[in-house]
Amino acid sequence: MSSLRIYSDTDFSEPVLFTEEGDEISRQLNEMGVRFERWSTRELGSNASSDEILSAYADEVERLKAENGFTTADVISLNSEHPQKDELRKKFLDEHRHSEDEVRFFVRGQGLFYLHLEDKVYVVQCCQDDLISVPNGTKHWFDMGPAPEFTCVRLFTNPEGWVAQFTGDDIASKGPRFEQLLPEAC
Repeated sequence: MSSLRIYSDTDFSEPVLFTEEGDEISRQLNEMGVRFERWSTRELGSNASSDEILSAYADEVERLKAENGFTTADVISLNSEHPQKDELRKKFLDEHRHSEDEVRFFVRGQGLFYLHLEDKVYVVQCCQDDLISVPNGTKHWFDMGPAPEFTCVRLFTNPEGWVAQFTGDDIASKGPRFEQLLPEAC
């Protein structure tokens, strides 16, 4: 189930807001310029190929391309058997930003996006059917957990794909990790 926790960026002991209500998650994030929406589920087999996934969500992907100027879309999948899962998790766990929007649609599984907005950290648990679009320049990090299980559609304006500019701030090491917030998923 999707959720949103909002923390002060100086105190991660208790969230100042917690909700699992989809409309409230959207409202809170939209107020900060972050797009969050739910797409209708498509029936896909567990071994669906990237082409099958992109075909199933072609209308939605084309709409986002037209609205935002994205030029490419691809599919990324990670599971607990991936040989580089620990290395990839570490790479995404440091606060960074991008020169383009970071758009992810969760076809299956889940992950946590941490958005450092003003003096707060918004922790968004994205699950199957969730779309999140983190605006370019937004400080954030991503935690897929120690045993990742997700498949996402990604959209890019830069054909080179995911390019991070790390901030050097250690804030990401101060907040709760995936296994603390979602122990049942580990």
